[in-house]
Amino acid sequence: MADTESMEARALQSRHAPPGVLRNPAPWAEVVPGAGHTKVDDLLCRPDDGWRYEVVEGVLVRMAGSGEEATTIAGNVYFALRAFVQPLRLGVVTPAAGVYRFPGAETGLLPDVGFYRAERRSEITDRTKPIPFAPDLAVEVASPSQDGDAMAAKARLYLSGGTRLVWVIWPRRREIDVWRPDSDERPAETLGLDDVLDGEQVVPGFTCPVEAVFADPLA
Repeated sequence: MADTESMEARALQSRHAPPGVLRNPAPWAEVVPGAGHTKVDDLLCRPDDGWRYEVVEGVLVRMAGSGEEATTIAGNVYFALRAFVQPLRLGVVTPAAGVYRFPGAETGLLPDVGFYRAERRSEITDRTKPIPFAPDLAVEVASPSQDGDAMAAKARLYLSGGTRLVWVIWPRRREIDVWRPDSDERPAETLGLDDVLDGEQVVPGFTCPVEAVFADPLA
């Protein structure tokens, strides 16, 4: 989630950066000026300054904070997943502050909602550090400044890191793109208000009406 109108333009500019300037490997965000090479662990020490930070290939990038609509949508998904997962002890659902360290390159992402299966807990040796793998399920709520190409790039990064299911939520269109490893060129499907989200083999048995994802709790 992010709400900076100029972010897309700045991200485009930094993707074509001149020599000596860090390129932007994260078109959904903007490069933090002067940050230099950054480690994923450094994300745990960033100041609470209103930005959300991620690291992609050692490059520190940032997104603006989210508006009420995007925050509510992410909360709807988080609480629906947690209410289903926790009683069955299927795994852990993480909110937007959860840092996932990807294998290989120095990359750490913070999905708006993440989920990892219970059997992966044994891979975590220090619970004060970033989660040492990509989430099994990643949920991203797109902001007005993030376009389809930018969010497709982020979905593909999740899938390449080992994520098995990605939901990209579009508040303005009231649609959800579903990404799977076998369809990384484009979304496997796009769901509308009359459809139902399905956890598939990642969160077996979980379903949620798309309409409920966009529901206003005070309506």
